[in-house]
Amino acid sequence: MTVDVLIVGAGMSGLMAASRLQARDYSVSLIDRGRSVGGRLATRRVGDGGLADHGAQFFTVRSDTMQTYVDRWLALNLVYIWGTGWSDGSVKRTAGDGYPRYAVRGGMNQLAKHLAQGFDIALDRLVTSLRPTATGWELADSDGQTHVGRGLIMTPPMPESLELLTASRVYLHTQDFAELRRIRFGPCLCGIHEIEGEVDLPAPGAAQNFQSEIYWVADNQLKGISKTRIVTSHANAKFSRQNWDASEADIVLELESAVKPYLKEGARIVNTQLKKWRYSVPLTTYPHECMLAQDLPALVFAGDAFGGRGRVEGAFMSGLAAGDAMANALA
Repeated sequence: MTVDVLIVGAGMSGLMAASRLQARDYSVSLIDRGRSVGGRLATRRVGDGGLADHGAQFFTVRSDTMQTYVDRWLALNLVYIWGTGWSDGSVKRTAGDGYPRYAVRGGMNQLAKHLAQGFDIALDRLVTSLRPTATGWELADSDGQTHVGRGLIMTPPMPESLELLTASRVYLHTQDFAELRRIRFGPCLCGIHEIEGEVDLPAPGAAQNFQSEIYWVADNQLKGISKTRIVTSHANAKFSRQNWDASEADIVLELESAVKPYLKEGARIVNTQLKKWRYSVPLTTYPHECMLAQDLPALVFAGDAFGGRGRVEGAFMSGLAAGDAMANALA
């Protein structure tokens, strides 16, 4: 079946691009290698009743456009204000910047599932090749299926998108390639810790200290999404890069060492799962919300590394812009 637009990636950018295109009466089909939609809007089930956000921990809103959507999500009781800032873990409490930190009931992945309703999405499918045709684009996936569309939106982290294009012998305009190649990401090593006992994290349940190698520690139960005590820890990009190839046992030991100071007397870590995000944080971004490729059938690049914002709102705004850019290109 041929659709108007194929979208690779069903994270925030891909889902918002699909929403924008559908609103403009274009048919879309999304392909994602994950077992669930959302990308880094990721929530993991742990044990009996435990939930842990292990990708994006919350989101903020600076734009009126996204605030309009968030107001709808608040009315649906889908999202809520978790806090307005975090302690650095010391006696001192870090002053907030005035922007609410929004969390999602049931975990961040529930927001992605809400946005994905009604769309044709092929999950657990890796795009293995793509090629331009006389009428648009043709993609092959790891399940042996072929996908055909007039336009193509690419939302994976840029190194992965460029690798796929190169492997498929699809060559971008020299200027486009040079600009996209500048985009850089930092990795993140994440710990998901099952705790027996109580923790003593500052209200509302998280500590954030960018001077520390393990800069983020948060209690998913205090956050309001988990029935049991599950703590998430995140390492910064430098530490994660330096320790990416270390043994899992050594990485877990370092992550647990950052959690233990917050355990109350008698509490202990009973298990830790390790999650590696290779492309977690955009360090070098592209200044515009998306890019429409030159000299090829309608091809748009989008993601959280576009627009200079980073994080969830950057992905959101980039997705909307990509939808509009694609609709205009096809028109």
